[in-house]
Amino acid sequence: MSKKDKEILEEAVNENINGTQEENIEENCAQQEEREQTVEEKLQQELDEANGKIAMLEDKYLRQVAEFDNYRKRTMKEKAELIKNGGERAIESILPVLDDFERALNNMSKDKSSAEIMTGVELIYNKFVGILKQNGLQKIETDGAVFDTDFHEAIAMVPTPDENLKGKVLDCIQAGYTLNDKVIRHAKVAVGE
Repeated sequence: MSKKDKEILEEAVNENINGTQEENIEENCAQQEEREQTVEEKLQQELDEANGKIAMLEDKYLRQVAEFDNYRKRTMKEKAELIKNGGERAIESILPVLDDFERALNNMSKDKSSAEIMTGVELIYNKFVGILKQNGLQKIETDGAVFDTDFHEAIAMVPTPDENLKGKVLDCIQAGYTLNDKVIRHAKVAVGE
């Protein structure tokens, strides 16, 4: 082999080695870029999952806060109702005594001999009614009122010749009462038909 042939062969081998090295370097670079992309993709995926979890937890937190706020408002409203109408049962049990007072006053007004006693009973009755009014008790008005099932209970239907009296309360059999705008006893009435 001549010297020239050796040189050509060495050049070819060097070119082959350099070419192979360059190809290897390019392949390594490509593989490294793929690895970097997959690492970036993995990191992006993890970031997206974390952001999704944060959004879910934030939504859950806001719902819990709103639910607790509604619970707090509801319990405060119930508590206020209990305070406002706490004496309802006691006042309901006193209503028959109030009815007896009214009957006694009506009967005493017919008998003129007991005027002094009647004055004393009227004073006690007025004081008793005043205390009940201070606690929120109101008598349901029935005189000439239009019959309303929210406040009245019809005991009897009475025929009336006057068209203006139809559907109106003609007589109150038993007084009805409201406690802080809540009906605790309906007025028992006779209604014109």
